[in-house]
Amino acid sequence: MAFADRHFNWRPLGGGRIVDAGAGAIDRLGLASVPDDAKVRAMTDESEGLKLALHTPAQGDLPQPPPLRTLAQTAIFLDFDGTLVDIAARPDAVEVAHTLPALIERLDAVLGGRVALVSGRALAALDGMLGPLDVAMAGSHGGEFRPAAGDEVHPLADPLPEGIAGPLARFARDNGDLIVERKPFSMAVHYRGHAGMREPLLAMARDLAEDHGAGVKDGKMVVEVVMPGSDKGSAVAKFMEMPLFAGATPYFVGDDVTDEDAFRAVERFGGGGILVGAMRRTAARWRLDDVRAVHAWLSDALELAPPGKTDDEMAGGSGEPTG
Repeated sequence: MAFADRHFNWRPLGGGRIVDAGAGAIDRLGLASVPDDAKVRAMTDESEGLKLALHTPAQGDLPQPPPLRTLAQTAIFLDFDGTLVDIAARPDAVEVAHTLPALIERLDAVLGGRVALVSGRALAALDGMLGPLDVAMAGSHGGEFRPAAGDEVHPLADPLPEGIAGPLARFARDNGDLIVERKPFSMAVHYRGHAGMREPLLAMARDLAEDHGAGVKDGKMVVEVVMPGSDKGSAVAKFMEMPLFAGATPYFVGDDVTDEDAFRAVERFGGGGILVGAMRRTAARWRLDDVRAVHAWLSDALELAPPGKTDDEMAGGSGEPTG
């Protein structure tokens, strides 16, 4: 089935209308290789204070990722908001495709269990949206680590102190009743619809973080204070230490600056990042246009996968690309 013929039905949280992505909404992804002469340039992201490597060909954009089905011994790490679901005005208003949970589980089976969700959301929120998925997950930007469904959650960070949570909550209440998202190891304040609040919110968050030895993530219409250990790069590294993931080539798919830690982490393990959305400075190697393109890219990996065969079996255990 060509991508242009596919329909994705989207389910709003808590019920509501079904949104149809529509035929022709997705262009078929073709083979695209990373140029051998891709230049790497160091840039500083003011919000993160980190060096970003920009992989970009001469025209200033990134190529599409190669078809996933050609990659043997692969590990796939997936962000959630902006990657698997479109960003909504409120965190609880995202629309989840009916087909998404099954797509993730089928991909996990094809890749021999080497699929993990790595999200800024708390694990409880992901479970509530996706149901009982039998895949590995890390939530709260990696602060919560769950190697497999039903496993004990391992904290990779200290709990967020009230000295951060209290002032942030009061600031949000007193400045337009901004949306506050409290997580076990971080607190996010969403300022969508209040763009003028970014600078004062960011300044306050940085002051609080400095006082308590925490960090700040400046995302898409959201500022978040996180405890050390709550970063997606640390979560990826932790997964790659597990026997199931060890030795695999990892790829991280994400859309926000909060995913840059993970893009850099997969590079260290011989893989690469896939940016979702508009081109920007990034450590990613490839780019997909939007959430629907991500679904199409993942779905295409399943089309030619023989029934009952895992990625290891299709590669003959060689670790070399199959096509």
